[in-house]
Amino acid sequence: QLVAYEVKRMRAEEGNKQKILRHIKELAEKLYKNENPYPAVTMHKVQKPTEGCHLRLHQKPFPRLDEGTVQWIIDQATAKLQTAPPAVKAEKKCMVPSGPPIAAILERNGNALANSARRLEVVRNCISYVFENKMLEAKKLFPAVLRAMKGRAARHCLTQELNLHVQQNRAVLDHQQFDFVVRMMNCCLQDCTAMDEHGIAAALLPLVTAFCRKLGPGITQFAYSCVQEHV
Repeated sequence: QLVAYEVKRMRAEEGNKQKILRHIKELAEKLYKNENPYPAVTMHKVQKPTEGCHLRLHQKPFPRLDEGTVQWIIDQATAKLQTAPPAVKAEKKCMVPSGPPIAAILERNGNALANSARRLEVVRNCISYVFENKMLEAKKLFPAVLRAMKGRAARHCLTQELNLHVQQNRAVLDHQQFDFVVRMMNCCLQDCTAMDEHGIAAALLPLVTAFCRKLGPGITQFAYSCVQEHV
C-alpha cells in the first residue's frame, strides 16, 4: 500500500523532518494495531478484606448457595457463548494496485546502486592484484576493501572471487598474499551477522581450509588457523 499510494507523499516530505516523523508515527500505529487488534481485557478486581475485619462482632454468616440457581446461571452463560459470534475478525482481502513502476523508485536509489557496484569492483580488483602479486596496487585499495566489507554484497563478492582462485589451483600463497587474504577474511567475518551464518560464513568454510602457505619443509599453515576465533 505504501508503494502504491504514498510515493508522492514521501517525495513531498523529503527534507522535512517533522512531516517524516509524523508519517512514521502513523505507520507505527497502523502496524501496532495490526499486531494487537484486540484491546486489553479489563480484569475485575476483588477487594481484599480490611485488616482486623475478622474481629468484628456483627459479622454476617456467608449465605448458603442454592444449587439450582447456580446451575441456572452457568447454563445461561453457556447458551450465550454458543450463540456469540466468533471472537476472531474475518480477514478482509483487498487488491492493492501495483503503484508506480519499480524504475521510478530505482532512479532515487541510483547513486546507492552505483556506489555498491563501485565497491564490488574495488573488492574484485584488490583480490586480482593480490593473486597477480601487484602488492603496491593491492595496498592502495585495501582500506577501501575493508570499508566495503560492511555491506553484505561485498562480503558475498569476496567469497565468490576467492572461490574462483581456489578452482584455478591458486590456493598455495606466499607470505604477503596469505596475510592479505586472511585479513580480508577476518574483516568479512567480523562484520557478519547471524543472518550471514548460513550464507557468507558457510561459504568461507571450504575456503579457509583451502588457502595455505608453506612455513618450512613439510610445514603448511592453513587460513582457518588465523580466522577460527570468530563466533
